[in-house]
Amino acid sequence: MKSRFMKKTIFILSLLISTTLFAQEEWGDVEKNVLTMKELAPIWPGCSGNADQRNACFKQKLAQHIAKNFKYPAAEYKNNVEGKVVVNFIINEQGLPEIKKVTGGTTALQNEAKRNIMAIPKMTKPGMMGGKPRAINYTVPFTFKTGK
Repeated sequence: MKSRFMKKTIFILSLLISTTLFAQEEWGDVEKNVLTMKELAPIWPGCSGNADQRNACFKQKLAQHIAKNFKYPAAEYKNNVEGKVVVNFIINEQGLPEIKKVTGGTTALQNEAKRNIMAIPKMTKPGMMGGKPRAINYTVPFTFKTGK
C-alpha cells in the first residue's frame, strides 16, 4: 500500500515539475522583449482630443496653412515657370519649423516654398517620444502650375 502511494506521489510530482518546465519554455525569454515607443505629433494651436484626433487635426491645419499662404512668385508666373518643389523640414523640440532640405523647381519657387513652411505657427506642444520633446520630420510637396 505504501509503495503504491509513493509511486502515485512521485508520478504527480514529476508531472507538476515537467508541466512547469514546459510552461516556462512556452512563455519565452522575457529579457529579450523590446519596448517600442511611439512618436507623438506636435500639437497645432487649436487642436485637441486624443493622439489620433490631434494628429488628424495637425495634418488638416498644415494643409490649410499651405493653401492659405501659397503665393506664386510673380516673375515665375508671368514667365510660365512651373515645377514641383519638395521641402523636408522638422518641427523642432521648441515647436518651431526648421528647413532641412529643399529640392526641385527654380530658386524662386524653392524660396516661396521655404517661406510658406517657415510661416507655420509655433506649436502648442512639440512632438514627443517617451515623454520627452522630440523633433518630428515632415516632407511636403509644392506643385507650382500656372494653368496657362
